[in-house]
Amino acid sequence: MSMHKLVLVASMACCSTTAMGDDGPRLGRSIDDATVAAIDFVVLPNGEGLPAGSGDSVQGEKIYVKECVSCHGASGQGGIGDALVGGQGTLASDSPVRTVGSYWPYATTLFDYIRRAMPYSKPGSLTDSDVYALTAYILFLNGIVAEKDVMMADTLAKVHMPNQDNFVWAYRPK
Repeated sequence: MSMHKLVLVASMACCSTTAMGDDGPRLGRSIDDATVAAIDFVVLPNGEGLPAGSGDSVQGEKIYVKECVSCHGASGQGGIGDALVGGQGTLASDSPVRTVGSYWPYATTLFDYIRRAMPYSKPGSLTDSDVYALTAYILFLNGIVAEKDVMMADTLAKVHMPNQDNFVWAYRPK
């Protein structure tokens, strides 16, 4: 028997109900509907799926200092985490700098990423208004929105990112 077939047979044996018992492999734990609802969302580039809430960069700076500065640096220039600011005009160079301000195509994507994955040590812990405020602050640091511009579902979806025209959005709303 070839090694490939041997691995396949062994894998099938390990995954059979006899090997696992009738109730499955007993890995992980079940989660309730509320937990699923908290993470089961999609924010599209056109803003579809953005939640209620709002925030501006003044509010966002306070949250940034508390939750983000240790990884991304005092002005978003990077540290142990990626740089969030700068890089405009470098994408066609030999040393492109891919940041929110130079590379990201949609402001809604920034919101979605922060909401899902940040802060690194406790993802999903920020309120939707906190995420709007942080998004506004990072966009402000990149010169994309004004300091007092309030980000919410309607306004965030209208933000035109510097590199937006270099991406093609394949989604076709119904």
